[in-house]
Amino acid sequence: MASPLSELRCLGEPTLAHVDLDLLDRYRFADGGGFPPSYSDLVRRVGWGRTFGLWLVYPPLLPGFADSWQGRAAELTRRFAATYDDGRREDFDWMVEPDGSWELAADLCVFAWSENGDALLWDTGSRGADGELPVWESRSLDSLHHLGGSLVEALGQLSASADALFGPRDHDVEPLPAVRL
Repeated sequence: MASPLSELRCLGEPTLAHVDLDLLDRYRFADGGGFPPSYSDLVRRVGWGRTFGLWLVYPPLLPGFADSWQGRAAELTRRFAATYDDGRREDFDWMVEPDGSWELAADLCVFAWSENGDALLWDTGSRGADGELPVWESRSLDSLHHLGGSLVEALGQLSASADALFGPRDHDVEPLPAVRL
């Protein structure tokens, strides 16, 4: 059966030469599970690029390259955690609205960032039997919106939002050049 991700249209050739496919296969979260299958499929298909004209999905990269899962996504996760820790201490309950909770926020991990300052996050405490992690969006680190039980489900919503913002596109992913640190 073909993956729904096989329908993503890439503008030119995917940027894959600097992707660390070994780390993609061997990385483990605290629950012992690896990257969600939909994310692994996406990374293998499109590598590093801009999705729907807006989203930067961070793949694991070889040493010496910028914009990686290990570097940028990890730093954004730390920033998210610090922001939400502060919000919880200040009783800014609106930060977890409309769909989240403070307990959920503690389990979220950034894997993509929009050029508008929004985050896509995995709920690493709620892995499904299929290995997928639920996907959440935090708009400007001020809200939590549930986008679906997998990246495939979330991409449908993100594509529709991009269509509303930018109109129809002839591609879904724009490969970006590998950047050295």
